[in-house]
Amino acid sequence: MTRYALGIDIGTTAVKACLVDDAGNFLAEASAAHDLYSVEQGWAEEDPAEWWSGVAKCCQDILVGSGVDPTLIKGVGVSGMVPAIVLLDAGGRVLRRSIQQQDARATEEIDFLKARIDQEELFQRTGSYTNQQHVLPRLMWVQKHEPQTWDRVRRIMGSYDYTNWRLTGSQSLEANWAVESGLYDIRSRHWIQRYLDIAGIGPDLFPPVRMPTEIIGCITETAARETGLAPGTPVVAGSADHIASALSAGVSRPGDLLVKFGGGGDVLFCTNELRTHPRLYFDLHNIPGHYIINGCMAASGSVIKWFCQNFVWGAGDDATLQDLDHEAASVRPGSDGLILLPYFLGEKTPLFDPLARGVIFGLSLHHTRAHVFRAILEAVSFGFRHHVDELEALGFSPERVFGTNGGSRSSLWQQITADVLGHPITYYPHHPGSALGVAFVAAMGTGLYDDWSQVSAFLGEGVRRDPDPARHDVYNRAYAIYRDLYRHLKGDFVRLARLYRADEPGGRDNGTGA
Repeated sequence: MTRYALGIDIGTTAVKACLVDDAGNFLAEASAAHDLYSVEQGWAEEDPAEWWSGVAKCCQDILVGSGVDPTLIKGVGVSGMVPAIVLLDAGGRVLRRSIQQQDARATEEIDFLKARIDQEELFQRTGSYTNQQHVLPRLMWVQKHEPQTWDRVRRIMGSYDYTNWRLTGSQSLEANWAVESGLYDIRSRHWIQRYLDIAGIGPDLFPPVRMPTEIIGCITETAARETGLAPGTPVVAGSADHIASALSAGVSRPGDLLVKFGGGGDVLFCTNELRTHPRLYFDLHNIPGHYIINGCMAASGSVIKWFCQNFVWGAGDDATLQDLDHEAASVRPGSDGLILLPYFLGEKTPLFDPLARGVIFGLSLHHTRAHVFRAILEAVSFGFRHHVDELEALGFSPERVFGTNGGSRSSLWQQITADVLGHPITYYPHHPGSALGVAFVAAMGTGLYDDWSQVSAFLGEGVRRDPDPARHDVYNRAYAIYRDLYRHLKGDFVRLARLYRADEPGGRDNGTGA
């Protein structure tokens, strides 16, 4: 009898779910949108109640669409954004909207912590320096600005951990939430009490840390009524979304590299060595004994959207992305002397420079929108290469390279990235992402599968692009200019930011227009 596993992903804008079977078949998928709230500059919040409504809807839609008997689903896994923060009271009630991992409100708290925590020691113990994604500065912000809320906090959880609790009634934290918190020793695997003491936080506020495939509970009668799932169905601890996405793209052995062409660009490298890098992030792989060194570019596909909305569709042109690809394909590599810096939202890794800005360098009257469009594609690929350079500085070299997410559907961008990196790349343009990865985690945790390499059965046939040596040589020279541009302009980005600060003479006012 066929058996199944269900994967659910709590994404930034939607809950997504998929159903797989024990024979390597992808059977059904569903999604339910929810909102991201930004009521103040730099804030990023979501409503956990909307997540749960989306989970219930997706489960019901999956069951109706597939016709599968829910008693044949032998495992459920949930993935989500890390480290989002959900605060619960003693009765398990959500006290406020979640504070998301990209939230940037806690600037004063970050400065406070940087002055009191030895950053090199912090890096050695946690794999990162104090930054906006860390949990402690955001918790300290709540302590300061919402003391009545903080006084009622009895549990701190992540997005997928909260969903697991709603499904099972059991509270836990998947290991990568702890790893990315900035409060957890990645080698000894325990909370660092000295850091918690800075804010008077006890480790009892965190539920037990569990590994991805650990079964943390079963579907309760209440959850079964709301989702349609069968009571007693096992639920595993789950996965950070980007790690699940890497797994489902076939990143399963040391030397595998994934480049993700999303709104932001991600680069994820698999190793069996516990190594950290000061300009990259560190995570545990879902596969025991493996790790993921990774980076995230603040903007990649979002730069294309900006360009199209303002200079193509905003100008009344109905050209499609495929049309723009066709136009840009006629432009020579290097965009005829046009080089772009894609730092439209500052930059995360490997620069960690929130003041960096987008630059279009080398403009001439002969350049057209096709040149600019191609320069954007090349710039993001240069950003991917910058991350590969950092990996190679650690002594790592990619052996297999994969590409996923929306931008990977562009045959032009596929080839540009292969030419820039100088590596063959296998693309999966219609890759279903994190929901598939965490479904496989559930399948491994409940015995439907027994070998992590079996995840490749779900990938189907990819599109391989081999680098062209001549184009690679051109891109080597253009990439050198790309890297130099940031070095030359770094100080000017600081000066530019000061120019527009409200408290500087000639800067912006507070909205009066004066």
